[in-house]
Amino acid sequence: MTRSLSARIGLAAAAVVISVYSAFPIYWMVVSSLREPTSLLHKISLAPGPFTLEYYSNLLELTDYPAHFVNSVIVAVVTVVATMIFSIMIAYAVTRHRIRGKKLIVGAMLYAYMFPPLLIAIPMFAIFAKLGLSDSLTGLIASHLTLTLPLGVWFLWGFFKNMPFELEEAAMVDGCTRLGAFLRVVLPLSLPGLITVAIFSFLLSWTDYTFALIMIGSDANKTLPVGLASMVGSFDLRWGEIMAGSTLIALPLFGAFALLSQYFIQGLGAGAVKG
Repeated sequence: MTRSLSARIGLAAAAVVISVYSAFPIYWMVVSSLREPTSLLHKISLAPGPFTLEYYSNLLELTDYPAHFVNSVIVAVVTVVATMIFSIMIAYAVTRHRIRGKKLIVGAMLYAYMFPPLLIAIPMFAIFAKLGLSDSLTGLIASHLTLTLPLGVWFLWGFFKNMPFELEEAAMVDGCTRLGAFLRVVLPLSLPGLITVAIFSFLLSWTDYTFALIMIGSDANKTLPVGLASMVGSFDLRWGEIMAGSTLIALPLFGAFALLSQYFIQGLGAGAVKG
């Protein structure tokens, strides 16, 4: 009993330490974005306050942050939609049809995902420049798919592979077509995996800095991470506006995890044991 109690206390203490360690940078970012200039620059205090919205108003009025926000939303949403469509098609095809070398295809896609983004971004920029896609959101979306698509195919492959085909056959016996059985049976049962892929795709696209820095050259097409980084000058470092911009970047991620955390955890658990 003593050892069991000690183990529980130690586990709880470790969980608290890890939670505080992980959450403190987020807390400091949000609080710093709301502090008054004198409190932010001249005082170091863990307690919040006094508060102001000056940094947020400066960020939205004096910079191109709203335009960069719109660019990021467009790129992230289109990347998620394209990733979901192509991942579902490819993963379902390699699990339900006899395709020679299908394991090699899926493995090669995952192998390409292991390369650092910088090694892929430089040759892709040269290719897109010849195709006329450089400095465009279309080229940036295409480059993001090199990160999100392999992950989506690999993850959904595990879901579809371990889903009994008899479920689709039963639906087709009841009068559904192959497409109808897929839409009414396979996709609803794969909802946790689909949401997990969507969240990961949005996260990778929304927070990408490497591809956006290399692919985008004009201020009008910059996304949030690159636009925020451009505020860091050699002689002017506006910490308040940077913290406010970082907080606004993180808000959609907080919202997505808060609303879809249940499905996300289910998808991660299922993906860890399937495939």
